[in-house]
Amino acid sequence: MKRELDIVIISDVHLGTYGCHAAELLQYLKSIRTETLILNGDFIDMWQFRKRYFPKEHIQVIQRILRMAAKGTKVYYITGNHDDALRRYADFSSGNIHLRDKLLLKLKGQTYWIFHGDIFDVFIRMSPIIAKLGGQGYDWLILFNRFINKIRMAMGLQRMSFTKRIKDGVKKAAKFVGDFEQTAIRLAAEESYDYVICGHIHRPQMRVQEVKGKKVTYLNSGDWVENLTALEYKWGRWSIYEYDPADYELINPKLKVKEVQAVEDEEEYAGDGRDPEAFIEYVLRRQ
Repeated sequence: MKRELDIVIISDVHLGTYGCHAAELLQYLKSIRTETLILNGDFIDMWQFRKRYFPKEHIQVIQRILRMAAKGTKVYYITGNHDDALRRYADFSSGNIHLRDKLLLKLKGQTYWIFHGDIFDVFIRMSPIIAKLGGQGYDWLILFNRFINKIRMAMGLQRMSFTKRIKDGVKKAAKFVGDFEQTAIRLAAEESYDYVICGHIHRPQMRVQEVKGKKVTYLNSGDWVENLTALEYKWGRWSIYEYDPADYELINPKLKVKEVQAVEDEEEYAGDGRDPEAFIEYVLRRQ
């Protein structure tokens, strides 16, 4: 039986990269039924597209979300820095799918400010070319990290994350993001918002802070590269969901992702991610 939820927020899926845990995300999406699904930026990674890399699991995630929208789920796609090519189409809507740069919601009399969060990232705004080169190196680091973890698992050792250590170290050393959460909370308080919800920094978080007498709740949905987390809203309360493979074993085999046999003439995506129309057309052809 699927879990019934009011709102689900996921961010930083980075479809089209080696680091994306698309199969796990697909299991999660198959296990829930939600009235509203918010994709809070960097859902499709248009910076790191490879001409011959967009696995079937990545396509299946997109298809699953399209099916959810067709069955009544309201889907908001909020643009981030890795899918910024879509920002020229902001405010586009088709059926239950809505493309936005930011989203304002009102729940139980409280105002929510939802956006990806890259507007705080001075490094990306000032030097996008350098940032993209850094993203490519990060993707290769994830591949190397997976290789090392296979060896560690074979030796009976725990997994370790090079990406978390290096990324956090670099951002602190270069003051890459600075106090991201504090900035979000301060600006939300200045605009009289009760909640501010971001992604971008791949750090799931829930915290409440008072700024000059204004109480602000900061939420971050994390990512599906390192943490595999989502924000869930049910019965008027928020919680952070963290993927656990045990939740999908021996409970309901129907929720497990089935392997799809490759069709002999299966078409590969040959674009470079800079043409959103071509990519959307490709996805629709694959359904």
